[in-house]
Amino acid sequence: MDEIGVVVDATPDEVWDLVSDVTRMGEWSPECTGGAWRGGATGPAVGARFVGFNRHGRIRWRTHCRVVESVPGKAFAFSVLESAMTWGFRIEPIEGGTRLTEWRERTGALAVPAKLFAATGLLGRDRERMMIDGMRRTLERMKAELEKR
Repeated sequence: MDEIGVVVDATPDEVWDLVSDVTRMGEWSPECTGGAWRGGATGPAVGARFVGFNRHGRIRWRTHCRVVESVPGKAFAFSVLESAMTWGFRIEPIEGGTRLTEWRERTGALAVPAKLFAATGLLGRDRERMMIDGMRRTLERMKAELEKR
């Protein structure tokens, strides 16, 4: 499991509202450009499905995701079908603010088409390092947004 954390001068509920709004993820992530709820879902409930929109240079793709954890003020996580990866956020109140941790964990085997595409290097030669850097940049941007007041 990979994880990156940051301390934010905001309440756990403010942080949760931000991290659980998949439609706004493109404002923070260097690769995800946003998301859209699917199958009648309108928000972050366990079992809700959404499509994530992503880009790396000129390459654009969609991911099919399902919310696997949704606890207001505490946690939000989703699984991604194509990458067999679960991504999530832990939210913990601390003195002076909130600790926000983004994490990711492989939860299954990568599908053969995804393995073949990853091997092309079109999404970066050192994809794992890019993902960790992307998590760091996402958290920095979320922190800046939450502390704008």
